[in-house]
Amino acid sequence: MDNENGSKKEVMLERMTEKKKEVKVVRKIVFGIALVVVLIGLIGGFATFNYVTGALEPMDPKSKKVIQVEIPIGSGLNAISAELQEKGIIKNARIFKYYAKFNNESQFQAGTYGLTKAMTPDELIQSLKTGKVYRTPVFTVAVPEGLTVQQIADIVEKRTGHTAEAFLAYINDPETIDYLMGKYPQLLTEDIKAESVRYPLEGYLFPATYPFYEDKPSLETIVDSMVQATNVNVTPYLDFLDQEGKSVHWLLTFASLLEKEATAQSDRETIASVFYNRLKVDMPLQTDPTVLYALGEHKDRVLYADLEIDNPYNTYKNKGLPPGPIAGAGVSSIKAVVDPSRTDYLFFLADKKGVNHFTDNYDQHLENKKKYIDGQ
Repeated sequence: MDNENGSKKEVMLERMTEKKKEVKVVRKIVFGIALVVVLIGLIGGFATFNYVTGALEPMDPKSKKVIQVEIPIGSGLNAISAELQEKGIIKNARIFKYYAKFNNESQFQAGTYGLTKAMTPDELIQSLKTGKVYRTPVFTVAVPEGLTVQQIADIVEKRTGHTAEAFLAYINDPETIDYLMGKYPQLLTEDIKAESVRYPLEGYLFPATYPFYEDKPSLETIVDSMVQATNVNVTPYLDFLDQEGKSVHWLLTFASLLEKEATAQSDRETIASVFYNRLKVDMPLQTDPTVLYALGEHKDRVLYADLEIDNPYNTYKNKGLPPGPIAGAGVSSIKAVVDPSRTDYLFFLADKKGVNHFTDNYDQHLENKKKYIDGQ
């Protein structure tokens, strides 16, 4: 019996030893397989990283050739990416699409673009967002807020090869107006052709800094850039205008008065409330900038005699808004028309330091005039 028990123990020990060997072999195999999987993953990840990085590099960093790319209205990111790849602007449409989505960029503008193979994805995205080619401009034309078309014409003359006279002639040419009305039908309506409107495009040449990528851009290019900018900045408010039963012409006319009257950023909303309140009670707006526009000259102070000028732009003699804008209004003034302050003010004046003072009654307004204007 002892021999049998000893034999069984030896057999069990041998089996345990064999199992331990098998476990070690299995562990080695598993470790080896895991190592191989990790290495394959690293190699694959590295290869994928290189592939994606390479696909996001410019096609040809030294290329200067401009390739025309047409982005139709309503084009989605898939269609735009495919078009860029087909034109040879990008290496991989799918990767460009995912890159744009990862950066939350998908709202691109329709239009005809002049792009190059040297542009990076970020430059392409910027171009498609703004509607402009993302390149270093040859020169720029800066148009500040509150300028009339005559003042803009002087700036164009200084910055380009076109005279102020040629610029004014172009923007008043009926063919120019018809062409732009056809191109921007929601922006430019028959309102700008009214007989009482001095310049059809007054207030429609948006105040901004315009980059140009050629030495001598045409008048068509210059003016179209300015009108297009107005269209872009007005479009967000079309629903508001539709709900209120108002026109773009009304909006830009109203905004131009704020642009000329405001002396501080916060004043725009408050002045807008004054004008709204006056319009509500059928009271003339009586704003001096409209008188100066009617006179066609700049004066440091409007005289009582000036208020008698017989002109449709004179809001002392005519109720309601003038026939059209009296200057180019910026974004702040446009927003103030859409979202004015809520006040009961009917009067305001600016003191000698340019600070505006508001009141809801005429007697207090006279007191403000004595205090801040006459110095009594």
